[in-house]
Amino acid sequence: MITKKHLKETIEKLPEEVSLEDLIDKLILLDKIERAEKESERGETITEDALDKELEKWFN
Repeated sequence: MITKKHLKETIEKLPEEVSLEDLIDKLILLDKIERAEKESERGETITEDALDKELEKWFN
């Protein structure tokens, strides 16, 4: 979840005029990045080798 502080910082960096769609896209991206960082900190990621094996299952 995005904090108010992070949200304010993000809004301050935006141009004076921004579409609502662009703002929402930016916020969704920031949320996904934040979630991924927390997952990584908790060790909830997989190795590149494990990813390669999973991709092989999908494409073979």
